[in-house]
Amino acid sequence: MPELTSQKIPVTVLTGYLGAGKTTLLNRILSENHGKKYAVIVNEFGEIGIDNDLIIGADEEVFEMNNGCVCCTVRGDLVRILEGLMKRKGKFDAIIVETTGLADPAPVAQTFFVDEDVQKNARLDAVVTVADAQWLSVRLKDAPEAKNQIAFADVIVLNKIDLVSKAELAEVEARIRAINPYAKLHRTERCQVALSDVLERGAFDLDRILELEPEFLDAGDDHDHHHHGHDHDHDHGHSHGGLKHYHDEDMQSLSLRSDKPLDATKFMPWLQNLVASEGQKILRSKGILAFSDDDDRYVFQGVHMMLEGDHQRAWKDGEARESRLVFIGRELPEQSIRDGFESCITT
Repeated sequence: MPELTSQKIPVTVLTGYLGAGKTTLLNRILSENHGKKYAVIVNEFGEIGIDNDLIIGADEEVFEMNNGCVCCTVRGDLVRILEGLMKRKGKFDAIIVETTGLADPAPVAQTFFVDEDVQKNARLDAVVTVADAQWLSVRLKDAPEAKNQIAFADVIVLNKIDLVSKAELAEVEARIRAINPYAKLHRTERCQVALSDVLERGAFDLDRILELEPEFLDAGDDHDHHHHGHDHDHDHGHSHGGLKHYHDEDMQSLSLRSDKPLDATKFMPWLQNLVASEGQKILRSKGILAFSDDDDRYVFQGVHMMLEGDHQRAWKDGEARESRLVFIGRELPEQSIRDGFESCITT
């Protein structure tokens, strides 16, 4: 049976500080021969500097590229543009929305929870943040938006790593991990990352949560396989002793898990109440849930007070039926969240 979400167009929100390399990434999407139809929504054409030779013909505000992608600019209302795109004849494989370098990605991400037409046809797939390895540490000190962009991310493209030393790279990664231990991190030069690693990640890469334990990140390691024990110091050639452990006073992340089933009649009201009361503090929430008397995995994701969730697929034979939740935010009421979650476990 197909997933309920599969009919919806996946949307990637692309964010990152000015000069980090978003433009390079967007130009690759609009010019490479990847055989997909992507719609790219940008703030200003001028900022991207799209090569005019790649543009086939332009109607009022949508440019078609000769690799089949289209590009349009946000003049005014994002919802209106999205609705226009979704009416176009050749549907898209995915939509990419670029936010301005100074922006908090939250309002853009929230669009996909608020507007009914948009929600029927599109789903927030991932927030991708492009970060500049050379300047990020400075930005995190002087720009709260930079920190928000890291905290919000599902995928972080740490770009321009050729411009920093190994020690500087380790430090920048430790700072990123102090803010957001759960994002998938790619180290790149000139944004050379496979587009499939950035686009169409699938419900915020939720399954990654199930295999990520923050303590594995102590050595700045980020592989896609399970770690057993601490045998991963070889990754960058630095040992536990050599790496500063940053604790970000301003941002926290909280991970909850249970291998006992949850009671949906308790859990759903608890979660809704939690984001209603603490939503300003919670930037991102996401989880995979195993409910009692339910053969399907339930997945949810949230941006501040807004939540969306759905049955995703049946639990597979032999798959560990466990619930995992992640919250990232500021001044999270950790103990009350833990107690509330415990109270939803089926007894």
